[in-house]
Amino acid sequence: MPPFVSRFIGAPDGLRLHARDYGSPADPGLPLVCLAGLSRNAADFGPLAEALAGGAAGSKRRVLALDYRGRGLSDFDPDWRNYEIPVENVDVEAMLTACEVDRAIFVGTSRGGFHVMSLAARRPNLVAGAVLNDIGPVIEPQGFTRIRHYLRHMGAPSSLPDAIDCVKKIMSAQFPALSEADFAAHARATFQKADGSFGLTFDPKLVKPLERLQLDEPLPPVWQLFDALADVPLLVIRGANSDALAPATLVEMARRHPHCATYVVEGQGHAPLLYDEASIGRIAQFVAEVEANERIAA
Repeated sequence: MPPFVSRFIGAPDGLRLHARDYGSPADPGLPLVCLAGLSRNAADFGPLAEALAGGAAGSKRRVLALDYRGRGLSDFDPDWRNYEIPVENVDVEAMLTACEVDRAIFVGTSRGGFHVMSLAARRPNLVAGAVLNDIGPVIEPQGFTRIRHYLRHMGAPSSLPDAIDCVKKIMSAQFPALSEADFAAHARATFQKADGSFGLTFDPKLVKPLERLQLDEPLPPVWQLFDALADVPLLVIRGANSDALAPATLVEMARRHPHCATYVVEGQGHAPLLYDEASIGRIAQFVAEVEANERIAA
């Protein structure tokens, strides 16, 4: 049996959305909500979710890992124009409302980090703490270009060995520290479907909104959105080899935010997988600190 329950709810427009639900609403710790990258899904957070639900931060807790529309077990949208952050952000809120989560710590990887910032701007009482995994208010254009390129040309492997070969071709340059077990785990998270078969686990039309972006010049920064987290305890994680979050942006985030800690994952790029014990331990430490601050404030 998997260590989670699959939850399905209806989005405001009727599309069926999925989340992995670890732990129990009765667990004493603050809930943790995990939001994945652009084409990623809830499976990315398996090791982190199991550890935090099991008490790695000092208390057992509920952990929700969400599939955006068009990813994982959520329905594909017949209109690709809905693969935009504002629509997905409303979906996230709908899922949290259905799961009766009114305050939580959030982990946002890449695109998920923008969702965390947007939620903090829209519903400041919802976000008790935030982990931004290799994302910030400034996205380096070379990282965005690379992501768009591999989404355009992503194959659909039909077996685990083919899936491993695929992720190695995409990732090896930025992720020299990964073990064979890491590559296998990431291949499963990327390409393995609910029935055990392999293939694409996201709608290929996800790339269409990206085609409209002109990347000859840097994307406009969104420091104002980042400032929505000003009163929220924050941990920013960067892959040492990242081409999406520059070291200078990380330094400026820490300077600008009064409660910002940083953590660099050596040997990994965009975005750190959060499979390793050190990364999970650092996030668990942050979660424990947020909970301690919540108790003091209460």
